[in-house]
Amino acid sequence: MFDLKREWVPAEHLSLNGKLFCPGDADLRALKMKAHKLNLDYNKLYDDQVEERNAIIHEILGEMGTGCTVQAPAFFHYGCHTKLGDRVFINFNFMCQDDAFVEIGDDCNIGPNCTIVTPIHPLVPEERKLMQDKDGNPIRLCYAKPVVIGENCWFGANVTVCGGVTVGKNCVIGAGAVITKDIPDGVFAAGVPCRVIREITEADSMANFPEIAGEYRPL
Repeated sequence: MFDLKREWVPAEHLSLNGKLFCPGDADLRALKMKAHKLNLDYNKLYDDQVEERNAIIHEILGEMGTGCTVQAPAFFHYGCHTKLGDRVFINFNFMCQDDAFVEIGDDCNIGPNCTIVTPIHPLVPEERKLMQDKDGNPIRLCYAKPVVIGENCWFGANVTVCGGVTVGKNCVIGAGAVITKDIPDGVFAAGVPCRVIREITEADSMANFPEIAGEYRPL
């Protein structure tokens, strides 16, 4: 679970406590506006404008480790609620709606068109439209749950991660999966909804597939 006292977390972001909040709050709108503008600045740069991109992505994200690549276009809703570990690779068209915390561990590879969505709306339609505050004023509300992705994971294309999910380390998630529940360490999981297919074992090593590996060998 995330620690609200982490240095990379702005202390005033009360939307992060798992309770209902108003996404139209002026302070939250200002944070989103900043991130959205930086997204546009980042995405219009060329791949070889490395220094300019690095400066912008560090401004967008709450924290980013060394050796990371975030391939444009990429879209972060707040950005400051997201943390990347070391050597994370994120492919084209990544969308991260980080109303709650999002943490991606070291050495993860995220395929194209992947999405992380943390906000959750009330199921009752009238409540989804409007509720009321303590003074009886109508207000539109939602809540959000964090996402944690462990180290050394590979997500295929078009994976969607829903709020409140933890994916264990050393996992492979098949293309098109929709992750709605926690995934344990060291498994291949796929499907809609995503479920564990099997453990990943030494039998999966490239050493056992010379027709694919050719002259290359595991370290």
